[in-house]
Amino acid sequence: METIGEWIADYEEMMGRIGMRFARSEARNRASSYMRGLLSNMPRKNSWQLAEELGEANPYGIQQFLYRAKWEADEVRDDMQAYVNEHMSDEAGVLVLDETGFLKKGKHSVGVQVQYCGTARGKANCQVGVFLTYASEKGLTFVDRALYLPESWTSDRERCRAAGVPDEVEFATKPALGKAMIERTLAAGVPAKWATADSVYGSNYPLRNYLESIPLAYVLGLSPKDTLVNLKAYSQRVSEYLSQLPQQGWSRLSAGAGAKGERWYDWCWLPLGGPDRPGWKRWLLLRRKIDKPDKISPYVCFAPEGTTLPEVVTVAGKRWTVEQCFEMAKQEVGLDEYEVRSYQGWYRHITLACLAHAFLTVLRAKGLDPLAEMEKKTKPQPANSMQTFKRKRGLISP
Repeated sequence: METIGEWIADYEEMMGRIGMRFARSEARNRASSYMRGLLSNMPRKNSWQLAEELGEANPYGIQQFLYRAKWEADEVRDDMQAYVNEHMSDEAGVLVLDETGFLKKGKHSVGVQVQYCGTARGKANCQVGVFLTYASEKGLTFVDRALYLPESWTSDRERCRAAGVPDEVEFATKPALGKAMIERTLAAGVPAKWATADSVYGSNYPLRNYLESIPLAYVLGLSPKDTLVNLKAYSQRVSEYLSQLPQQGWSRLSAGAGAKGERWYDWCWLPLGGPDRPGWKRWLLLRRKIDKPDKISPYVCFAPEGTTLPEVVTVAGKRWTVEQCFEMAKQEVGLDEYEVRSYQGWYRHITLACLAHAFLTVLRAKGLDPLAEMEKKTKPQPANSMQTFKRKRGLISP
């Protein structure tokens, strides 16, 4: 168990790691205060509430830091990857790809449009961020992030420029963004044995081909309707195979613990056509609900020969860990509570929120409850400073 002094030392070490990314002392100090705000126990963490938590009379300093100060979010992202590698690396680590939506009003926030949003469980006006997380025995956290820009945005360069999107940024699918993040993370030296994701990524042939070329073992969800697999010596759609399910060869295994206990399913796997890599194999993995045996979820697997069914089931279960990261980051470090519309502002806030989550994850692996300790050391702030500011601006009644 760490002491308070060790916790403070860990925080200063992390901030020292990214401090060189800010050329001016004002920006370094602002970065530290912004991180303290994200790590606080405030129920909301937009610029107004952060300013009040920090005892500032208005949110202008925070807005200046996110919009106009000179620093690169990608450089801080690189530091975050090095931080995760130093404190959480695991040769059996799993890279997990997924996206989450950020509900928005209006049409000016960068990347916003009516599109599928998991947060809303359907279509909604939102931004979508694609994230790469890292799961090891020491915890779960973020290692990269990318804003998904729909074609309605990238085809309208004037709209992009108004939101600060660089001219060189072109349309990229979610799997393409995911592939680039995996490339960066592995190039940064973060060790991984597996990758996993849902059918948005698993049904993408270029992504699967890339992972096999590295090689990096994977367990990826499949879309039954439009995905072909080489089964029984010829290619057929997964949906066609699911209409003729095997009666034998099912094993009841847990995909890991969930909020309601172990997640038990029946599993079956069948060999697919072999990859062009000696010592490696492909399988079609099927997951069946125990109480609803007609509910089948297919996966495609690529792994070294000798890999066992319990191993791939464990990796398949890691796919849900990214949802835990989203939930914790939104509840604890304000991942979704930003008030920025620009491309640069989005990356800056999201990167610092991901780093704050990584910091909490590292401390928890050491046996400390960092949010409780932050509450103990938080200094009282001037009462009603933000209320006074709002009254002066006519934003609330006197």
